[in-house]
Amino acid sequence: MKNLVLFLLFCCLTGAAAQDAADTRQRVRLVTTYGDIVIALSDSTPRHRDNFLRLVREHYYDSLLFHRVIPDFMVQTGDPDSRHAAPGAQLGEGGPGYTIPAEICLPALYHKRGAVAAAREPDEVNPERASSGSQFYIVWGRIPSAASLNRYRKSLETSSNGRYTITDEMQETYAMYGGTPHLDGQYTVFGEVVEGLEVVDNLQFADTDDFDRPLADLRILRAEVVEEKAIHP
Repeated sequence: MKNLVLFLLFCCLTGAAAQDAADTRQRVRLVTTYGDIVIALSDSTPRHRDNFLRLVREHYYDSLLFHRVIPDFMVQTGDPDSRHAAPGAQLGEGGPGYTIPAEICLPALYHKRGAVAAAREPDEVNPERASSGSQFYIVWGRIPSAASLNRYRKSLETSSNGRYTITDEMQETYAMYGGTPHLDGQYTVFGEVVEGLEVVDNLQFADTDDFDRPLADLRILRAEVVEEKAIHP
């Protein structure tokens, strides 16, 4: 029995190692005042991936605030105006001066808990749903009911003329882990948290003002590329 347990443990460890080796996604670490968050960037959204990596290498995100935090929904950052913002100043309009064309990749990338997605201007002024050049949010979200998921699926199918849907696999993930399925098809998801989801959990419960800005500064101390990997087109 002891040998069997050791054999099974060995299989689990070697299987996990093989899975990690097969994952070629580039990773970025956000060192925050609450702890580290590691994000894996999707190769299915190359424009967002490459832009994010470039900004990280340029230290663009160093010392920026999580300027918008909503419990059971998401935490948002990436506004350069937040670096030296006065207490109580309203934030959320800053950026590098450009946008990125949408790269919506449903059903591969969706708003499950831990998803990383680009913020953007609303449809009224941004019908192409182009992403902010720097602002992004990390999804938390609630666990939706089956009825809610069905409503979101029908709404998504209608609004996209059948181009997108919430698949059975997506519904199972949302029902088990939570997320924000009502945002699917509207914003570009370009990565996911692979370490430090508990940090996101802590960030989302910060006390905030009327603009959802945390009363105490929650800051990205620095952002860094974890390990340089070959980029696959």
